Amino acid sequence: MAIQSEFNKLATDITECHKCTRLVKWREKVSIEKRASYASETYWGKPIAGFGDIRAKILVLGLAPGAHGANRTGRIFTGDRSGDWLFRAMHKAGLASQPESISRNDGLKLKNAWVSTAVRCVPPDNKPTPNERKSCSKFLTRELELLSHVKVIICLGSFSLTSVCDELEIRPRPKFGHGVVVNHEKYKIVCSYHPSQQNTFTGKLTEKMFDSVFKTAVKLAR
Repeated sequence: MAIQSEFNKLATDITECHKCTRLVKWREKVSIEKRASYASETYWGKPIAGFGDIRAKILVLGLAPGAHGANRTGRIFTGDRSGDWLFRAMHKAGLASQPESISRNDGLKLKNAWVSTAVRCVPPDNKPTPNERKSCSKFLTRELELLSHVKVIICLGSFSLTSVCDELEIRPRPKFGHGVVVNHEKYKIVCSYHPSQQNTFTGKLTEKMFDSVFKTAVKLAR
């Protein structure tokens, strides 16, 4: 299948990227030093490609891989608390085959959804620079070209919204807010707080709020 080959090529190009020196050094440093609880594991330590249903109507876009989540497991939003929140909500919305994402080989399948990030390498302090985001933007461009069925983009956090607005040349840039829906000539863009511990532990983002975002996205994608 030609389209699958194109997705495979994109994934290869992403995982082999060494363009951003700061990010390369950091992702490899994290992979060597590791977190004590994962000391016996071999970290992925490379850029992370998106994954899911290649005929998806919904694209979920995060900020960047987690240091001890995706940077460890090799699959985005896998092996950390942000992923726990994300896939619970996606499973409830009928977009994921199971409510958790533990490893690349855990059997998780996405239906009508694709999950990705604006920046493909884990950044120090979870803060990519504007130039790093710009360097990664070519991958989002190719991803959107391949995901020809996408109607809705869920932006997890303001950084993701900025990336999408730059990609789609949306000006003026809309103000980010949880639950805000931005109308584009091709897409509906749904904004959500990122399911990071900073937001979920403090109650800034609740399960009810997060579920509402996916309920809206599913409705808009019909």
